[in-house]
Amino acid sequence: MPEHDPIRGRNSLEQGLQTGVEPASEIAVAVLRAEALALQAASTHVRSGLSAALRLLLAHSGKILATGLGKSGYVAAKMAATFSSTGVPAVFLHPVEALHGDIGVCQKGDAVIFVSKSGATPELLALVPAVRQLACPMIGILGNPASPLAREMDIVIPATVRAEADPWNLIPTASAAVAMALGDALAVGLAAARGFRPEQFARVHPNGQLGRNLRLKVADAMHTGDRVAWVAPETPLKQVVIVMTERPLGAACVLGPDGRLAGLITDGDLRRALRAHDDIRDLRAADIMTRKPVTIAPDATLHEALRLMEDRPSQISVLPVVDHATGRCLGLLRLHDIYQAESRLR
Repeated sequence: MPEHDPIRGRNSLEQGLQTGVEPASEIAVAVLRAEALALQAASTHVRSGLSAALRLLLAHSGKILATGLGKSGYVAAKMAATFSSTGVPAVFLHPVEALHGDIGVCQKGDAVIFVSKSGATPELLALVPAVRQLACPMIGILGNPASPLAREMDIVIPATVRAEADPWNLIPTASAAVAMALGDALAVGLAAARGFRPEQFARVHPNGQLGRNLRLKVADAMHTGDRVAWVAPETPLKQVVIVMTERPLGAACVLGPDGRLAGLITDGDLRRALRAHDDIRDLRAADIMTRKPVTIAPDATLHEALRLMEDRPSQISVLPVVDHATGRCLGLLRLHDIYQAESRLR
């Protein structure tokens, strides 16, 4: 891997150690590049293994067990957690503890994923007969697809890397990154094939921020009624400032006589108006408002609101909540409210 050469060898490492943080930081950045290149290389030769593994996992009715030792064990544990987070029952099986009773968690019909860089880990090889006795299909995510462990697997997904990302080619860096990414690829691919929906993710993440954002609606967190600064297009700017000060949500909704949203005035709009005009006494709300602001419906999820606020070139921190059927403005939702929604509902 030519791009890996700048961090290979004792000379560059010793130079970094002798001259301080900056050369060492170059090595650290090169580690990221090396791992990215390893992932890119892996993506070119794993399709057949991933496809076979996905077909196997889709057809089996049991849970998934992931096993590995050392750094590969941590990768396997994360793999099991990722499967579980998408609604697929999965557990981490420590290979040593498995042979001292924990194999009882493995039942006929379960699938077992073995993670190993060398493919020759004695503890994993010792586990194979016990798994085979239970007629469990075995998938290997292995750095060496010609290893003893590979010969025991039903399906092998090669997790081969040309070199680790550290200067000594010793620390499990690139190999661990590739193995973990392959676990992610299996979990996401399986979720997609099973028709996984965000609502299912919310059910298995009831207390996490992401789960709450998927579960709660805009109506659960928005501000309504007297808590919102409401003004008319003809409201003098001085009065707009007073109302927004009394109801400090960061914006005022400008309403027409029928209650439809005519525009939005944010704190930023006020600052820009003051900068652009020496005399603001004749200004009205209509003169400084954004006439077609981004809006959201009350039945949208907080996750949708968050994406609407943040997944854009210029982020916004407040959304008018509008009944899109009638155009009537119902309230305001702030970015801050999304992260405070759960405590407000308790």
